[in-house]
Amino acid sequence: MTNVLILGANGSLARVAIDIFLKETDLQLTLYLRNSRNLIHIDSNRVQVIEGDVLDIEKLKEAMVGQDVVYANLAGSLESMAISVVEAMNASGIKRLIWISSMGIYDEVPGESYGSILDPYRKSAAVIEASDLDYTILRPGWFTNKDEIDYETTQKGEPFKGHDVSRKSIADLIVKLAKTPGLEIRRSLGVGKL
Repeated sequence: MTNVLILGANGSLARVAIDIFLKETDLQLTLYLRNSRNLIHIDSNRVQVIEGDVLDIEKLKEAMVGQDVVYANLAGSLESMAISVVEAMNASGIKRLIWISSMGIYDEVPGESYGSILDPYRKSAAVIEASDLDYTILRPGWFTNKDEIDYETTQKGEPFKGHDVSRKSIADLIVKLAKTPGLEIRRSLGVGKL
């Protein structure tokens, strides 16, 4: 049985992914978030909730015990958070990481220049890419709430295709990555809809 630790579990994308994990897989989920009172009630014996901050390295290491996959859906001090996640994963012996970033971090969006606004995403991706983890960085377009699974991926170094993409589409890819060992390892994927 695969155990998935979801960091930032109350985020809008994470909530959609949790729903798909519970409906379409038998994976065990550990939801890690700063304030569990904000989490919608989830009635499942496959879910454990841990309240904590990703920057609390000791608490994060405790949460990683017995986990197989870490899915990080974070906001804020992303570079510091990436350093903390990599350190905790290395200490815990976990290799598989799914990290949510943003389109544009490699200036791969034709006709767009996002400048310094994406620096936190660039810096956190650089930390992840410098690690020896089995990471997949996802660089989605702008999120929509459309009830659809319709997306295309591009590899790092390729021009980004599309623009907006539904949370449900990104969540579908997250679940596929979590349940399929070896899929898109050490890759950075743009995720958009044409």
